[in-house]
Amino acid sequence: MSTGRPPTFAALDTGAPAGGAGATLLLVHGWGGDRHEWDAVAAALADRHRLLAPDLPGHGATRARPGRHTPRLVAADLAAWLDAGSVGPVVAVGHSMGGQVVAALAVDHPELTRATVTVATGFGGTATLDQLRSEQAALEREGAAWAARFADRASGPATPPEVTERHRRLLAAADPAVLAAYREAMYLAPDAFGRRPAAEAFLRGRRCPALALHTSAEAAAWEAALPGHPLSTQLTWPDCGHYVHEERPAEVAALIEGWCRRVAAVG
Repeated sequence: MSTGRPPTFAALDTGAPAGGAGATLLLVHGWGGDRHEWDAVAAALADRHRLLAPDLPGHGATRARPGRHTPRLVAADLAAWLDAGSVGPVVAVGHSMGGQVVAALAVDHPELTRATVTVATGFGGTATLDQLRSEQAALEREGAAWAARFADRASGPATPPEVTERHRRLLAAADPAVLAAYREAMYLAPDAFGRRPAAEAFLRGRRCPALALHTSAEAAAWEAALPGHPLSTQLTWPDCGHYVHEERPAEVAALIEGWCRRVAAVG
């Protein structure tokens, strides 16, 4: 039975900066990560913005919420959390699976979403259903061992070894059932929008300005061809691995800061 209480998240909250606040930023981590992957980006932005960086359910210090480990339900829980704190609208920034979460926040809760930034986004993939089902079966069969290897596959030539090792540890320590539930919801569930055809349909509901940072020029071109807000922008950093915001945090922070200024300039 519901108590009517808003969901709670373990989270970084820097509060409003002393010199006056720019946009409030919601920083959403990816699959198997936690809020601390934003630490270096947050350090570069905290003097100008209030920053909220939650651990998503079943990640970090936020307890699992069985039955709600989907991007849209997590977005709904974040919306309730923001409402309870009288926060919003925010510029919502999401890495990987967090990109799906902030896209869902923009589509389902537009009143709380001033703009979005997606980094190495978790939607628009071209993997076949057979491939995704095979990978899901391997995750469910091997559990933490399969999840931990994701960190190696996701790293690029310039990824600092400590970043890869940190994600390997996080994934190995995560509850495999939680990871499997999220991955199913992203790519294989009836309402999943991780694959390209479903993403194209879902993102038509995104009305706010959207900045997308891709590591693939083809993926950036795909998103650029979608209908969207006239300010929406797609960028490609092809020399990065999956953990772009940890590989190049100063540059990602500068990109977010510039985007906030651009959005603010048009009201």
